[in-house]
Amino acid sequence: MPRYAYVNGRYLPHDAAGVHIEDRGFQFADGVYEVVTIQGGRLVDEAGHLDRLGRSLGELRLAWPMDRPVLQQVMRQLIRRNRVRDGIIYLQITRGTAARDFRFPEAATPTLVMTTRRMNLDPARQVAAGVDVVTIPDIRWKRRDIKSVALLAQVLGKQQAAEAGAFEAWQIDEEGMVTEGCSSNAWIVTGDGRLVTRDASTMILNGITRQSILRLAAEQGLQFEERAFTVDEARRAREAFLSSATTYVMPVTRIDGRPVADGKPGPLSRKLRESYRSYAVGAGAS
Repeated sequence: MPRYAYVNGRYLPHDAAGVHIEDRGFQFADGVYEVVTIQGGRLVDEAGHLDRLGRSLGELRLAWPMDRPVLQQVMRQLIRRNRVRDGIIYLQITRGTAARDFRFPEAATPTLVMTTRRMNLDPARQVAAGVDVVTIPDIRWKRRDIKSVALLAQVLGKQQAAEAGAFEAWQIDEEGMVTEGCSSNAWIVTGDGRLVTRDASTMILNGITRQSILRLAAEQGLQFEERAFTVDEARRAREAFLSSATTYVMPVTRIDGRPVADGKPGPLSRKLRESYRSYAVGAGAS
């Protein structure tokens, strides 16, 4: 079956899609992106992702390439063309094509690229066993709240995790506190059952899945704190997990090769995963 990409107003065969060599996303990482989960053919947390896309665009003084309702129609058309039931749609917007100069071009049309990919959103083996994470220094720039396409630090971190046989790398700031994963938010459950994740600031990307999990936790009467925590606190936690648009809630059972608690996914992690999964296939999808 043909696979299509959307590039600046055209639906193109995926293998034939491309942008100009002087696109500022390619030259300077002058752009932003979003990833929205597709569950059962519907978009999960679509409004939250597009709200964050708008915020990222605003922080970089980038223009929307089209009105938001039109963008949503194009997203759905691409999903239909590619017949994706479970997976993701990736959106990237850059400042456009211009002669190479660090300054903003006086006139440039934003570049919009969209692709889709099928994914298994319920990897039973990983969920049952949990995943390993390793810890690495956080070497990123100081505006992590912007979902920028400048991801070299995360590329290096993901590679380090892969070489260690781990699923993810948790990044550690200069004070020894966990910021977040390379493509996920980090969570622990304290000994007294309190849910903890880093507070939203310029130090982390405020995950849309993260926000939904906090809402679900509040609805269920769970106690939670938004604050930084140390690696040692994470290692001594009752449970740990990570969250993202594609992993939902994924239990973390080993940190730097050491088991978290008994080395098995904990009950709160499992409960929150089921809660979010139910949400994703119901009210959270559109």
